[in-house]
Amino acid sequence: MTPITTTAELAAFCDKIKGQPFVAVDTEFMRETTYWPKLCLIQAAAPSAEATIDPLADGLDLEPFLEIMRDTSILKVFHAARQDVEIFNNLQAMPRPLFDTQVAGMAAGFGEQIAYDALVRQMLKIELDKSSRFTDWARRPLTDNQLTYALADVTHLAKLFPMLRDRLEREGRLAWVQDEMNDLTDPANYDVEPENAWKRLRPRRHTAKYLAVYRAVAAWRERTAQLRDQPRGRILKDEAIDEIATQGPTDAEGLDRLRSVPKGFSGSRFGPDLITSIREALKDPEAYAPVVEKPRQSASPAAGAVVELLKVLLKARAEEANVASKLIATVSDLEQIANDDEADVAALKGWRREAFGEDALKLKRGELALVLDGARVRVVEVRRAPRAAAAG
Repeated sequence: MTPITTTAELAAFCDKIKGQPFVAVDTEFMRETTYWPKLCLIQAAAPSAEATIDPLADGLDLEPFLEIMRDTSILKVFHAARQDVEIFNNLQAMPRPLFDTQVAGMAAGFGEQIAYDALVRQMLKIELDKSSRFTDWARRPLTDNQLTYALADVTHLAKLFPMLRDRLEREGRLAWVQDEMNDLTDPANYDVEPENAWKRLRPRRHTAKYLAVYRAVAAWRERTAQLRDQPRGRILKDEAIDEIATQGPTDAEGLDRLRSVPKGFSGSRFGPDLITSIREALKDPEAYAPVVEKPRQSASPAAGAVVELLKVLLKARAEEANVASKLIATVSDLEQIANDDEADVAALKGWRREAFGEDALKLKRGELALVLDGARVRVVEVRRAPRAAAAG
């Protein structure tokens, strides 16, 4: 088996894809030692054509395939798409529209985050050979076993997708997954702007000084990781960002006193630049600090208990609907619903409100009860006795 290695071959293959209703796509990449994922192989299968593409081949221009990714008339089918989408977004080719079979599997009753091989096994009755899964995809030449394994991922995906889509259509659930698909192709989820790096983390305090330093250190780490093409954690650990923001060191001595900062860090090539970033942030922390909404406090001591009851209700309703509970509501949704009947969360909107949200509010009002029936939880309506008339 031979992958595509020239631009002319790639253009000819992409001509076969144009006009097709969908193309199944997968990638093999390496990023264990880098900031930017190193794209090593692209696999694609449309109803009438399939191929592997070697992006590391000398002189190969990926633009013909990137045009396919940008073509909104062709649906792009992935499984567990987020990292693949990140790669194409970095190449200025956000794959829209998109269908993620892992998300679709959650709506079709295959459980939480079902693995690709498990979905193929259950829907196509095929056992995949995963022996090449953890091979070095950057080493050339690629073996026939590697290429066969890689291509099988998309040829099976191309067969599986219509079956899964039709199943969701029959059950009236195709629209259920659309919000998740839209989220996957939202460029904001793949933002690599250093000044926004703090948003991926969890600040623990809310003072201007803390947040200003927190943002500055996160931005410094992001810029440094990008420039050196190294993982963020190799530059500085997340816990170090919190400790630096808490202590606010402005000189080498202060930086060296921190437990989470590697010994000798201040005297390394990184130290002076980091200290400069901290000092700049502290010149006007009120102006530089990001606006972070404080977590809602529990409206009552019973709010925690309400969340636990809502978790049980969610599990019961998800099992009844044969849909993954994660697709209906998150723990954050439940916490907000526990405190606010009008919470602005997905679980209180659209099909999720019908499947779970309305019942969640009824449970809070005492109109529903959870009853243990053997090993199963049943949801039952609570009939309130009418109040007795007052004596005359």
